[in-house]
Amino acid sequence: MQAGNVLLCGVGGQGILLASEVLSSALLRAGFDVKQSEVHGMAQRGGSVVSHVRFGEKVYSPLIEFGTADIAVSFELLEALRYLPYMKKGSTVLVNTQKILPAPVATGVETYPEDVIAQLESRDLRVHAIDAFGIAASVGEKRAVNMVLVGALSALLPVEERIFLDIVAERIPEKIRKVNAGAFLKGREIIRR
Repeated sequence: MQAGNVLLCGVGGQGILLASEVLSSALLRAGFDVKQSEVHGMAQRGGSVVSHVRFGEKVYSPLIEFGTADIAVSFELLEALRYLPYMKKGSTVLVNTQKILPAPVATGVETYPEDVIAQLESRDLRVHAIDAFGIAASVGEKRAVNMVLVGALSALLPVEERIFLDIVAERIPEKIRKVNAGAFLKGREIIRR
């Protein structure tokens, strides 16, 4: 892939904006033109967060149009369904299996669908269900879900592992740098298998 559209989505507090920053910085350092845009309206209240990252030789717009995302990275299970209009036949979807109940579900007004992965797979998408929360916990930092998913994503992109690790080292505070690098490598390993 020498050009691409990557959509990152989830809910507030999952580190999507940091993940988007690491991704964009790594792509820039690898020599791509990169445009990024994000929407994080009610993120502080657990609302939806989305980041568009487009890269290539020359990119003119930061926004991914409906039906043109090459890769979608969903930090929360249900958010993968919310952003289906951006995906196309054959899109790769990396989806964290973690459930974070939206307010209507938490209050009992709605129910959380039990078949999210099956719904995604029925749409001709290449779906990788990843227990990113479990992997992050296994390296000692549950909040490193974002780096697990960036690691998984990195295995699909034309950017050297070292570039990503250098960006992580630059952007992550020293006291949590090692565990985040470990989370990144575990995520990358999941896809490379």
